[in-house]
Amino acid sequence: MSRIELDACAECDLLLTPARPAVGDKARCPRCGYLLQRPRKQSVARTFALSLTGLILILPANLLPLVGIKVLGNTRDGTLWSGVLTLYREDMWAIAILVFLSSILFPLINIVLSVLVSGHLYFRRPNRYLPYWLRWLRHLEEWAMLEVYMLGIIVACVKLASMADLRFGFGLYAFIALLIVNALLASCLDPYLFWRRIEQLQHKHRHEN
Repeated sequence: MSRIELDACAECDLLLTPARPAVGDKARCPRCGYLLQRPRKQSVARTFALSLTGLILILPANLLPLVGIKVLGNTRDGTLWSGVLTLYREDMWAIAILVFLSSILFPLINIVLSVLVSGHLYFRRPNRYLPYWLRWLRHLEEWAMLEVYMLGIIVACVKLASMADLRFGFGLYAFIALLIVNALLASCLDPYLFWRRIEQLQHKHRHEN
């Protein structure tokens, strides 16, 4: 007995045959009109380009000075990495680990996975790890919280502006650019299209072997 696969509308719970619209087309629920699928044009190419851009930006964003503080003639520059080390040395190791994971490690892994998945799909290179990479990428998106760290930088700058001279470093501009790239990545990556392309690559690879 063959098993019938059905999808449920997220709005009205109507059971439907899985929709497979072409790129640029839309699939809507026949009962409530809810948009079920809309594969985005150039999603793979844009995700690949943005991922490479993020990979270039993440090194200066992490290693170059974000903000320089000058107090009584003494100047000190702060980087993402130095902030983590300072928190750890002040015995705030739990916060240091959280900042390291959410602002350095997870964003780095997220961008590397984006490069791997979109690169393989862009060049049509099958890989048995593609489903695992995309699954991990979708999970880690919730933990890469660069915008929270950016908010912390803004609050710190506002508080320090009246007590010291601030100088914004190249690392801050790279960090802001990385934040924008991450936001664009989240909007450009179409999970439905990516999963469908992975399925097509796997199907083609099985037939060739």
